[in-house]
Amino acid sequence: MPAVFSLIFSVLVLLWSADGTILQNGQVRHTDYPDTAVSAIDPSWATFPPNSSEISYKGRWDDQFISWWSAPGLKFGFSGSDVAISFGNYTDNGNLIAYRYGGEDWMFTNVTANTTHQLITSATPGYNTTAANTTRTFELRVSNWALGVQIAAVHLSQDGRLIKLPSYDKNVEIIGDSLSAGQYATLEGVASWAWGFGEGLGNVEFSIEAHPGICLTDIICSSNNLHGQLYQWFKTSDTSYRATQIYPDNQPDWDFSAHPAADIVVINIGTNDAGSSANVSDAEFTANYITFINRVHCVWPNAQIIVFSLWGGWYQSGDTWLQSPTYLQAIENVVQAFSGPAAPAPYGSNNTVCQTASANYSNVTSDTPQGSGFVHYFNTTGILQHNDIGPLYHPTDVGHIKLASHLMQFVKLKFGWILGSTGPEVQHDTLYWNNWPNN
Repeated sequence: MPAVFSLIFSVLVLLWSADGTILQNGQVRHTDYPDTAVSAIDPSWATFPPNSSEISYKGRWDDQFISWWSAPGLKFGFSGSDVAISFGNYTDNGNLIAYRYGGEDWMFTNVTANTTHQLITSATPGYNTTAANTTRTFELRVSNWALGVQIAAVHLSQDGRLIKLPSYDKNVEIIGDSLSAGQYATLEGVASWAWGFGEGLGNVEFSIEAHPGICLTDIICSSNNLHGQLYQWFKTSDTSYRATQIYPDNQPDWDFSAHPAADIVVINIGTNDAGSSANVSDAEFTANYITFINRVHCVWPNAQIIVFSLWGGWYQSGDTWLQSPTYLQAIENVVQAFSGPAAPAPYGSNNTVCQTASANYSNVTSDTPQGSGFVHYFNTTGILQHNDIGPLYHPTDVGHIKLASHLMQFVKLKFGWILGSTGPEVQHDTLYWNNWPNN
């Protein structure tokens, strides 16, 4: 691997910032999002606590209703004409959220701690086109991967009520680092390939456990991640600075048993392990990856696991560009280790390695493959070209869309899943076209 890429990998998140100017081909995109804050809620409105059973939380939230990882959100049905949300003390100031009414396009606003924001009114696009006696729906997503919100209350205009919406039957888990979290994409978490894949499938529930700078290996990585995914994936919170402030001692474990099992797990990890600050050898990385897959499959014995190849970077050679992938042989070795006929399901409950582990399987140490036939290789070679990577070494919005689109087709062909998103917007602000007259 050219030395320049070792340097690039080591600084993937040293450049991280929650704030930034969005550039489109070098031109500044205007982001004058509306101010939705209100000073008070009408006393006639109905107020619902954050633990209301009608509210469905997407991604990982803790028992204080604080959001974690990339693109977490919530969704509920409602009656009435107006929706407002109060954000608690653990909301990061100025955090950008995406929200929408029904299947309308995403809208954006900045929220801050201890404020209330009126997000839906009778003037909201689409409101007056909702058929009579049809449940109105509201959805919210946190755009950033390091900043979060805390839900304090949901408010509905007079006589409004919350309505529980049914969840989709299929579930997808996405595990990664900055390349999956959406770092440096224009709208970050809600512009990432992980978002495009999960939202683009349309008829699945999905959760993105990805954070910039994190390694697979459980080491201090990229200077600001105290643990790797071998450890952190089993926690509710991520490796952000705010996590160390809210949970300085013991981060809460994620209760897998309280949530539906994933049908598909997608893993795209290792770029930071290869960086000069971590410099994990191929042999150690391979062993750690096999151990991690064993842990994941102990948690979800029936899950199919998709392993990404790491696209690495590109360098100019003569009059063209060449790709320099990362851990290419190591990752192929991991997938090969699990090859063979499908193991009887559920193998996890009958497997000694799983039986002797802790309740959430975070202490499984075996680097010998447990089972076979459930790990699938997603080769990213040829999907991205050098101009699909931005100046800060992460995919552009177009790069993310290409990755998501190819992965959606992979899942459709491999597992027979039908693509269920047939109209509502997935990626926002990607309407680029040439308006030159056709003559």
